[in-house]
This record gives sequence, C-alpha cells and structure tokens, in this order.
Amino acid sequence: MPAAAPTRSATLFASHYVDVRAPHAADSIAVRLRESGLVTVDGLMSRSEVRSCASQFMTITSHPHSGPDGLTPIHDTGAHAHRAGFAGLGSGELEAHTDRASVPDPPHLVFFVCLRPAAEGGDVLLADGRDVLGSLSGDGREAALMLAKPRTAYYGAGAGHASQVFTVHADGRVSIRLRQDGLARWSPMVQPYLPTLRRAIAGCQRRLRLSTGQGYIVNNQRWLHARHGFSGDRLYLRALGEPRISLSAGFAPDSTGVLLPRTSETV
Repeated sequence: MPAAAPTRSATLFASHYVDVRAPHAADSIAVRLRESGLVTVDGLMSRSEVRSCASQFMTITSHPHSGPDGLTPIHDTGAHAHRAGFAGLGSGELEAHTDRASVPDPPHLVFFVCLRPAAEGGDVLLADGRDVLGSLSGDGREAALMLAKPRTAYYGAGAGHASQVFTVHADGRVSIRLRQDGLARWSPMVQPYLPTLRRAIAGCQRRLRLSTGQGYIVNNQRWLHARHGFSGDRLYLRALGEPRISLSAGFAPDSTGVLLPRTSETV
C-alpha cells in the first residue's frame, strides 16, 4: 500500500464531476478532459448505460477480454491473479500504471464505472503524471531526465513495446507510459531511479472511493491509476478508446519543472 495518505475521495470526485444527464454533457466532458484529463460521473447503473455514456465522448476500441460491446468486466475471476500482467483480474493491490502500456499505441482514454463496490477495500488511487513529473523535477533533474531517455523500458512479453516513462513531444507536451508488474523490464541505467519514481507517485496519489453507478474517465497519457486490494464481489466495467474530440497528447508540464529533451517516439 502506498506510504503517502491520499487526499479525501469526496473532494476529488466533486471537483471533477460532470452530470452525464445534463444537456451538452459531452461538451462539458471535453472541456474537463482538455483542462485536467480527469472526469468523474455517476448514475450509470447498467452495462447498457455505461456503453451509451462512453459512446458520447469516445470511440470504443476492443480489448482481448472485452465483450462484443467493447466493455471489459474488471473483477476477481479466481483464475488470473497469479499470471503476470493480470493483477487487475484478481483481488490484490494493483500498482500505478497506464492502460495497455505494452502496445505501440495505447488508448487515449480509459473509462471505469463501478457496478458493484467491494465489501472492503478496492479504492482507486489516481496520480496526475504532471504532478509526478513536477515532483521528480523538484527532487533534482537527474531522475526526470533518465526516465525520459528513449527505450529504457520494455513493457510486455515477447511482443511488447520498448519505450520510456516520459515521452516528450515536438511541441513540448509530455506523455507518461508505465507498468510496474512482472511484464516491465528496465535498462540498468534507469533502475536506480525507480524507487524515486515510486515515491513521487505515492506522494501524488489521490484516493477515489466509488459507489454503485459512479465512475471516472482519464486521459491515459496523463493519469496513472492503481487500486487497493479488496474482499467481496467487486465489479467494474472498463471502456478503452479514442476521443471524439480533439485532445492533445499528454500534458503541458509545469513551467517551473525540469526541461526535458525531445523524444523521438510518437505516442
């Protein structure tokens, strides 16, 4: 469990909330995604409602575990937790990550909705990559610089993807890509900086406790999400996809942060 105490869940939910039943809800979602990369929603009580809501702001892309509608049930299957890369389908703690880090072009948006909360535990932990980079920059520029070096991380098995934690685009915006499970391998030059990265993430994490029908949308190039371990029959639905709006890559870094060199990779 992260060492830092995440901020109160209710405050985080309320400050990013959009009423999906209101007129022009999709426009409000677009504004918040461009500004902060995070939106919270409620009132989605069924799979069909989740699918309908997602379709307002994203083109849903399929996943190996998704159903015909493109939605993936996230729950303890009782059969996957022991397999590398499948911690999300167990009941244990899930470390901070971006979704589909092992493919060349991860989905730009991730949408999670709680259909059934855990009996105990299971809180979501969110960390803004902009804050993480700012924390690393404040700690001294070396860690941030090393974590932006090209091809210093390899995510996935044999058909994975060589990348880096921070990708810097031609316009100066930054994208984050991360996994921390058994399918992440690191260049020896960045391994000494991984504890610093984990501390920075823990210090930026904010807790989100969701009830039935509540959910969140994140820019998958900006926000890291994690989960506490849980007990009970917890069930979430996840949609991955591309925005129906123009949404720039990643985030604009804090102007006081470290200046990172451009990275050649296109995310």
